Amino acid sequence: MDEPRIVFMGTTSFSVTILRALIERGATVVAAVTQPDRPTGRKRILTPPPVKIAAESYGIPVLQPVRIRDSAMLDEISQFDPTLLITAAYGQILPEALLSLPKYGALNVHASLLPKRRGGAPIQRAILEGDSVTGVTVMNMVKAMDAGAMWGKVYLPIDDQITYGELQDRLAEKGAELLVDLLPLILDQVIVARPQEDACVTFSSVLTRADEQLDFELDAIRVTQQIRALAPRPGAYTQVGDKVLKIWYATVEAGVDGAAQPGTVIELTDRGPRIACKSGTIIAESLQLEGKVIQSGREFQQGQRNLLGMQFTKIAK
Repeated sequence: MDEPRIVFMGTTSFSVTILRALIERGATVVAAVTQPDRPTGRKRILTPPPVKIAAESYGIPVLQPVRIRDSAMLDEISQFDPTLLITAAYGQILPEALLSLPKYGALNVHASLLPKRRGGAPIQRAILEGDSVTGVTVMNMVKAMDAGAMWGKVYLPIDDQITYGELQDRLAEKGAELLVDLLPLILDQVIVARPQEDACVTFSSVLTRADEQLDFELDAIRVTQQIRALAPRPGAYTQVGDKVLKIWYATVEAGVDGAAQPGTVIELTDRGPRIACKSGTIIAESLQLEGKVIQSGREFQQGQRNLLGMQFTKIAK
């Protein structure tokens, strides 16, 4: 069998790990398709997505369609004569005409144990909702979202202190290894894809602004899950006085009751402020006041007057 001509489609750092694994394996990646450059940061600097930076470093042509469904983009991709599409965290739904273009079809590296957690935010939702295990699945791409037959999957326990960014990196490494191992078996027809069980399907929708706002009316474990699911981006936020505050890392104080209105700072510890939740308390160990740099919990509380007894609240709509 001839070595496939791969068009790779991805956007994030997760995608970059997959792309690099393919290149290091010796795969022929003829083009990379990614999202357009976007303005980022407080100064709204136009920034290329990670896949663009990585692909260009390897001398791979890069396409950045605003809409992948545009017929002109199908023609442009066709000019690379791809025989296989591989996608990983690309960020757009692919049209059926594109999926059927390559001889060997289209594969996707999805960061969940399909059929559970189809959708755009499987890693964040897994942490947010307290899953104990997650993983990566390599599947065929079909018209329906994340519904294709599965070639293989790998499992990964979720540590109760891990952040979204850390878990994403671990899953990317696992996914890259899985894809590289499976690819020759798929192309040589040594293995057969297994259909997903419809009865087991769950969805993980993209997080909204409401998901980012901390709710101390929840128990302490749930609050820390929310913080970890949003680190290192976009960050879980609350309000203290008239300022917006992001909490980047916090730990649960097991067996300690808040005994105060949820959101109240009840103690200043050597690691940071202890905050009451509906049940239990957390210690905020990494915080960022709007317009300021990220600080340790101890640094933050040293710079705040009258912090003890203050209440972290939701931002009024």
